[in-house]
Amino acid sequence: MHAYTLTTYGPAGLVPADVPEPDLGPGQVKVRVEQIAVNPLDWKIRNGYLAEMLPLSLPAVIGTDIAGTVLAIGDGPVDGPLDGLAVGDRVVGFADSGGFAEVAVTRAQRLAVVPDALDLQSAVAVATAAETAQRVLGLIDLAPASTVVVNGAAGAVGSAVTQLLVAAGHRVLGTASPANHDYVRSLGAEPVGYGDSLVEDLRDHAPGGVHAAIDTAGRGFVERTDGLIPAARIVTTVDFAAGARGAIVAGGDPTQLTAQSLRAVLDRAAAGAFTVHIDSVHPFEQLGVALARSEAGHLRGKLVVTGPAS
Repeated sequence: MHAYTLTTYGPAGLVPADVPEPDLGPGQVKVRVEQIAVNPLDWKIRNGYLAEMLPLSLPAVIGTDIAGTVLAIGDGPVDGPLDGLAVGDRVVGFADSGGFAEVAVTRAQRLAVVPDALDLQSAVAVATAAETAQRVLGLIDLAPASTVVVNGAAGAVGSAVTQLLVAAGHRVLGTASPANHDYVRSLGAEPVGYGDSLVEDLRDHAPGGVHAAIDTAGRGFVERTDGLIPAARIVTTVDFAAGARGAIVAGGDPTQLTAQSLRAVLDRAAAGAFTVHIDSVHPFEQLGVALARSEAGHLRGKLVVTGPAS
């Protein structure tokens, strides 16, 4: 099958190759990969930044978020396919064998069936954003109608968090570059710049105070807002060092993510009540371009790569 293999850490080490299809084991599902979402985690793994936390035996196929069609299902319960899945189903979720490939294998609990009204490209854009958004919101208690800052509200996870907070009746102040302020407004949030006047701007918008914050962009947000938002009321997905300041760090092993929380959000997306903006779409041959764009940052929404099987 066509795939990208990481032969050595660094951008030049991720190269196209023809490799054997992964074996299908008990409790696993084989998927024809038709859409791939690129995450910051992907280039961090490629560059070797997480080599100690997530050790790889190189060469290896990497990549996590996939959407496509079920090709085969491993041995399962006597009464039917695993987790209600069937050959031919359109699915989205997280690959065990590496998603930068024509075919991927993963555990059934890491996949969700895509509603008929939702295309695979939109579904793959939702996957990590929705899972992360719901996980971080579950780490902090919010009183009704709280005022919450979302740092990086135009990004994939930030926009997902913003939409879920607005739908729950909270007031959201979303930091973003000026070019993305209209987009942040379209999500139901009030845009705020993240420049030197961040704290003053937040005080102007919320003279009664801010109840909590979700940091999806870093840039020293936890430290910069000291005195305005207690660190214990900030959940960060990116600033792991902020735990020493008392912030809640939303870590977790990406290899253990399940699709349990995706189903409700996919239904909302199919009904037009939730979306993750797609920043750009790249052919499989330009995976390196997509990873470089992700590493450069300042995206509006998600980067998607069409799978080689598309």
